[in-house]
Amino acid sequence: MKTLDYQWQTKQQLTELLCDLVKIPSITHTVKEIKFAEYIESKIRKLPYFQVNPEYVKVHKTKDQRKFVTALVKSEKNVQDTIILVSHFDVVGVDDYGSLKELAFHPINLTKFIYENKTKVPEAVQKDIREGDWLFGRGTMDMKCGLALHMSIIEEACNGNYDGNILLLTVCDEEVNSVGMREAVSVLLEMSKQYNLKYNACINSEPVFSRYPGDENNYLYLGSLGKILAGFLCYGKETHVGEPFSGLNANYMASELTRELEFNTDYCEKVGDEVTPPPTVLIQKDLKNEYNVQISHRSVNLFNLFLMEKSIDEIVEQLSQTANKVAKKIENHYSKSSIQFSTLEGSHNNKDISVTTLRFEELLRYALETYGEKKVMQIKEDVLKNKGQKDDRELAIEWVDRLATLCKELAPMIIIFFAPPYYPPVNSRKHPEINRVVDYILTFAKQNYDIELKKQNYFAGISDLSYTGLSHPTSSIKSLTSNMPNWNHGYTIPFDALEELNLPVLNLGPIGRDAHKWTERLDLNYAFHILRNLLSVTIKQFFQK
Repeated sequence: MKTLDYQWQTKQQLTELLCDLVKIPSITHTVKEIKFAEYIESKIRKLPYFQVNPEYVKVHKTKDQRKFVTALVKSEKNVQDTIILVSHFDVVGVDDYGSLKELAFHPINLTKFIYENKTKVPEAVQKDIREGDWLFGRGTMDMKCGLALHMSIIEEACNGNYDGNILLLTVCDEEVNSVGMREAVSVLLEMSKQYNLKYNACINSEPVFSRYPGDENNYLYLGSLGKILAGFLCYGKETHVGEPFSGLNANYMASELTRELEFNTDYCEKVGDEVTPPPTVLIQKDLKNEYNVQISHRSVNLFNLFLMEKSIDEIVEQLSQTANKVAKKIENHYSKSSIQFSTLEGSHNNKDISVTTLRFEELLRYALETYGEKKVMQIKEDVLKNKGQKDDRELAIEWVDRLATLCKELAPMIIIFFAPPYYPPVNSRKHPEINRVVDYILTFAKQNYDIELKKQNYFAGISDLSYTGLSHPTSSIKSLTSNMPNWNHGYTIPFDALEELNLPVLNLGPIGRDAHKWTERLDLNYAFHILRNLLSVTIKQFFQK
């Protein structure tokens, strides 16, 4: 069929489609995020194939009333082989654009403005402007370009250009909790039975992420990093600021934890030449509601930890060792300072302190044994009343805090827990079919475009590919679920379904720069010419017998 019969195949057509997608400000947890799913459904339904087969396009509601979309094109050859194309359509907010905020979702106008004022943008941006054809705007690279490319593939598949089935899946909420993808798992399993599908692979098209400043390599990923949010609730001892040695400041305790964990390379994993970034603190705050001259005796830290092959049990053990180490540091510092102060004061009334460390599951067990199930369940119900009004992380913190307050006789203490979200690591580097196709694509890209695609085991940006299978058995996840306070109370992961789904994965995406920054941009020449062709070739390779 001639190109003129298509809507979404040429660079110009795809650029126009992308701009249409970007114009809808589908920021996570907004009404426009829901409207975007409806817009995609309406666009796809206009394709002649879906006029004849309307049942193959569906909008699915999540439990929180958001939406995601599936669109299936079945091959005329009546085969089971199916490729899933997964993308997300939510984007982060645009406060970082400052005075350009009104242009963030208007890529043509924003790009024109930046090109006209190129001397005022960072040097790396100026370099790209000099050397290529770039489109600026929120969502251009992350990841509405990927969705536009998948819509292009779907349109091509509608015209019989593939020897297997193509299933487009585009979801909400990837930028926060991945509600869309987590709930899509059961839909994928249902569709495989309903339509007699065998999933050969799941292809994501998240953009290439730089491994270091100035990195201009073009990567192809065989998996995606895992992520866990490790929490420490510090419960000290209250006292007046005039008598600091009569208590223990939880802010000090939390600070020692940050000193120990921030940039701690003992937590880094290495697979081949790839290394996970070290932990970094995402939340650190005391839990006082107002100012007064009582010290802060309750404080919390939440740390981002990346995972490749470590099990949850290994992570829990390492976190416990860190908590014990920090507890000893606090005890020693307290004792030393107390001696020095008593000497200065001439009282010789120095003191010691003992800091307990325990996991959330241990605190819960103690509370049940000491105060009874009725009391503990009442606290839990009070916390969960705020479900829907409070952020998942705030709910987890409140639940641990209320339980620690109930059991304050254990203080001072450090309580280890987990907060949502959890992204399981996923990797297909040992999958023979993935390796065969990847090797072919690497050679094809070099021979046809003189491009060196570099194979990477893990996509570093975190992605919905995490919910396509499990690298560890479901039984190994207990250390996570038993220490996540709001597990099964507004947050869950379908581990059994993931184990059943178990998809080989691949991420082949566009070249972009500065995700989640006001200079977010997309290389149009690569995305809508070279990458578009590479995606077609990749899919056809999966259908080769």
